[in-house]
Amino acid sequence: MLKVIAFDLWETLITDTPEVARAQERMRLTRMESILVARGHAPEAEQIERAYRALWKRCHELYWSADRDIPCRRQIEVFLEELGVDIKRLEDETVDELERVYANAAVELLPSIVPGALETLAALRDRGFRTGLISNTGRTPGYALREILSRLELAPMLDAMVFSNEHGVCKPERLIFETLRGALGVRYDEMLFVGDNLYVDILGAKQCGMRTVHFVPAARGTAVAPAVEHEEVEADATVTRLNELIEVVERLEIGD
Repeated sequence: MLKVIAFDLWETLITDTPEVARAQERMRLTRMESILVARGHAPEAEQIERAYRALWKRCHELYWSADRDIPCRRQIEVFLEELGVDIKRLEDETVDELERVYANAAVELLPSIVPGALETLAALRDRGFRTGLISNTGRTPGYALREILSRLELAPMLDAMVFSNEHGVCKPERLIFETLRGALGVRYDEMLFVGDNLYVDILGAKQCGMRTVHFVPAARGTAVAPAVEHEEVEADATVTRLNELIEVVERLEIGD
């Protein structure tokens, strides 16, 4: 019997339009430049942008491509390395401030809720299901995502949340699914996972023994994971609108 319905975050419950994503990026770059200039470092804006993009590439090569993740602080260290700034010459308060403006851009310029997300979560909880979340985090770490989910009124709808930058591994690694399962105190065969990515979400959940629903939104935002070659995988069901999930869950329940 299903007891838990768990979700991916980006492009499943929340999304960024290209316009909002660009505004978040510009906010990060401008504020990080201002902090460094105020502390006696005067890199040009183009150097800041180059280091910002190099940080993403380097973190992908070193960590994310191997399904590992790191604290947000490590991303700032990589950024400073790419910029040629010796972190030992910076006060801890300066590094803290750089991390704060880097991590919290999406808190100030909020993502959008995917249509139907709030209503679907409420309907599932009304039917007695517990709910959970696993997110591969990227530039926005778990502490910022908790604030975002609170402001969007999604946090009260979720019984447990697991974020890769705090955990150390990313989906589809089994260990991150195990953390959510343990937090909710259920068996894998009592869980269903909903996500937009066949590799990190569907394959990751299925290899643990969870049932799965592939969500294919009508429009995608900017938080789409890079394509990965993987074995062919088929979800238990596919939906194009989140409110279709209620019918799918009821159908799977009948089949138990």
